[in-house]
Amino acid sequence: MSSTVVEKRADGGGQGRFWHYALIVTTLAVSCIVVVELINILFYDPYGDKHFLFTLAGSLSDVGIGKLTFLMFGSLAVLLMMGLPMAFVVGGLGVVFIYLVGGQTMLNIIPSRIFPLMANPDLAAIPLFIFMASMLERAGLIEEMFDVVYKWMGGLRGGLAAATILASTILAAMVGVIGAAVVTMGIIALPAMLKRNYDHKIALGSIMAGGTLGILIPPSILAILYAVVAQQSVGQLYLGSVLPGLMLSGMYIAYVVIRAWINPKMGPSLPLSERVNWKQKLRLLLNLIAPIFLVFLVLGLLFGGIATPVEAAGVGSFGAMIVAAMHRRFNLKILREASITTARASAMVLWIIFGASIFVGFFILQGGQTFITESILGTGLHPYGILFLMMLILIFLGMFLDWVGILLLTVPIFVPIIKSLSFDGLFGLPAVSGSDEVLWFGVLYLVNMQMSFLSPPFGYALFYLRGVCPPEISMATIFKSSLIFLAIQAIGLLLCIFIPGIITLLPHLVYGHG
Repeated sequence: MSSTVVEKRADGGGQGRFWHYALIVTTLAVSCIVVVELINILFYDPYGDKHFLFTLAGSLSDVGIGKLTFLMFGSLAVLLMMGLPMAFVVGGLGVVFIYLVGGQTMLNIIPSRIFPLMANPDLAAIPLFIFMASMLERAGLIEEMFDVVYKWMGGLRGGLAAATILASTILAAMVGVIGAAVVTMGIIALPAMLKRNYDHKIALGSIMAGGTLGILIPPSILAILYAVVAQQSVGQLYLGSVLPGLMLSGMYIAYVVIRAWINPKMGPSLPLSERVNWKQKLRLLLNLIAPIFLVFLVLGLLFGGIATPVEAAGVGSFGAMIVAAMHRRFNLKILREASITTARASAMVLWIIFGASIFVGFFILQGGQTFITESILGTGLHPYGILFLMMLILIFLGMFLDWVGILLLTVPIFVPIIKSLSFDGLFGLPAVSGSDEVLWFGVLYLVNMQMSFLSPPFGYALFYLRGVCPPEISMATIFKSSLIFLAIQAIGLLLCIFIPGIITLLPHLVYGHG
């Protein structure tokens, strides 16, 4: 072994030991501070001047809201970039800043932020919809659905990619969970397209774009969270997101079909030997009757006002078990796996909700809402300029942060600003009425968050798909394949901004206002 290699290893080992010891020292220092502060909280009068050794309580009490904003969100950014989980970072920082600004007495605001959320009945729909998704996935219905759709559309140029997007659209209406759709379609559809020499960018992009529709098309879990935070009707938000979701799905399908029609090598049709006749196609549809009926039942109960979101989700969860049993896929093992998946996903979402509620609630209490509002309105931008600024902020955050965290960090601040503005329409197009502004912005937010899943460098869909891709497909190829679909998504977002009726039409027809 050469001396150069030995020196490099020795240097690397020295650096490793340095960071190892630095981590130990930091941990010990933080532990000592925590112990001292616990002694102060337990044994010293919070209103007196005495304390044990030292105290950090109230040390930031004189800091202005501008500096506090920088400290709070700067600390959050640094810790998240270090790879720490948002579920614990955002809540932990909230508690720390509450103590540093207001001392131990202000810690009483923590339960006042958490308990109302715990008592909110709409949140109970989240684990029920996740269970419904997990059950349908494990029952093998996604594979059956793709098999039906691709045999119906396989005769078209680009038919497999179009079938992937269409199947993902149906899947989005069944489950509302992003990761399951992207991974499952990656496992099922990607090998089928690569086997038939589909262009990699078309194949990968159609899976990611179609798979992320679950964040927009009902029963989207993110829509439930937005409705809770913005105090918006879940049913109206679901109705408002139907047309944008179908529009985007149609735009994706149109793109892949047109590209394959122009250049057949990018998406060749199925050979005649693999196609099925009309009688076989109709027989294949029988496999989809039960799951599609379940989707229409759940959404019909919700849209018709017959059931609350929780009741509709409960019907969906029970119906998913019945559908799995009808397809002879229901057993105790599948029930156990679906339940564990539900518990894990729900716990992650709820921890982020509680933590972000503490963080943002304290920030607003300190005047953060007024500070951000005045800063944004002080730019002198037109209302639509402010809206575009918000959209850019959301797109930027979507490149780095978790979608639940983005909602809880931004929506409580952005919604009051939207309510204070008037959107009179651009280029002579229709205006947005005051009663529709929160609903309109909510669906724009959902469309924007769908973009975040496709956005390099850290879009979740990119890494979901990378986990099931063959090794010869590089991460750079996955990044490139997302860009054209991101552009289509941006066009869809602009259409929803310029033509608000795309969002408000169905809520007006069903609920009769506007």
